[in-house]
Amino acid sequence: MTERSAMTDVEQSESLELRLEQYRGELTGYCYRMLGSAAEAEDAVQDAMIRAWRGHDGFEGRSSLRSWLYRIATNVCLDALRSRKARARPMDLAGPSTVATAALTVLPEVTWIGPLPDARIAAADGDPAEVAAQRDSVRLALIAALQRLPARQRAVLILREVLDWRAGEVAELLDTTVASVNSALQRARATLSAQEVADTDPVRPLDPEQAALLTRYVQAFERYDMDALAELLHQDAVMSMPPYALWLRGRPEIRAWMTGPGAECQGSRLLPTVANGAPAFGQYRPDPDGGHRPWALQVLDLSGGRVTGFTFFLDTDTLFPMFGLPARLD
Repeated sequence: MTERSAMTDVEQSESLELRLEQYRGELTGYCYRMLGSAAEAEDAVQDAMIRAWRGHDGFEGRSSLRSWLYRIATNVCLDALRSRKARARPMDLAGPSTVATAALTVLPEVTWIGPLPDARIAAADGDPAEVAAQRDSVRLALIAALQRLPARQRAVLILREVLDWRAGEVAELLDTTVASVNSALQRARATLSAQEVADTDPVRPLDPEQAALLTRYVQAFERYDMDALAELLHQDAVMSMPPYALWLRGRPEIRAWMTGPGAECQGSRLLPTVANGAPAFGQYRPDPDGGHRPWALQVLDLSGGRVTGFTFFLDTDTLFPMFGLPARLD
């Protein structure tokens, strides 16, 4: 092989890598909606990229590179879903607890839907309408609802409703018929409709009312003024703390938890971020040795000028690096 032909091979490899990488963000969003875990989604996308790299010589161009990548990623996700149960939120598994009856039962990580950093799928300088649509389609409640669908129905719904693929394109990707795709979509829509997924407000950095609400939330939490925080909650607000199975509903129960078992959060500091298109905060609790140490990633649900729910994800060893949050505050 001559130096010239060797350079050509290198250039071709670099070109293929660039062409594949341009789809990583949207594929991550797709795999996350399928799997309910940011880490699993990234692993699935990486697996798909490797398969595409290795199999590119056999890619005959009968479809676009994007469609071919989605076919590979879909197969990776379907294979992963065959070997485990669907992920969920605590409120999908049992009824609410009370502070008096709450038990801190820990369930394995693979039980839970995990949060997704906004930056993994939505470019900060992207088209505002497109960014808003991306954020709406990864809301935690919607991701939880999607996990209740059979895997192929889930793929059909995401491809048709979220990514706006034509029925014929989905049929080709799944090696099935248009009639089967339309039937699966109809059944998936009916299942989602029965679940009554509540609408929540995405993060809106330029919305002064939302900014004021979040400022009041941070001030109340950092002062640990639970009366002020309770005023910001919807009367039926819910709180959960994966990996614990318990969840609470209503201002009185949440306030009782915060002033009882959760009182060790007093003195916490919050750093803002965005998860699943929603306002989120890295929570740092006081460290007896000085400074503040990570405690939870809080993801808020907002609607009608109130906090309708918040999830405290406690796996900070995984989540804080993923969200670019400091290892501690000094």
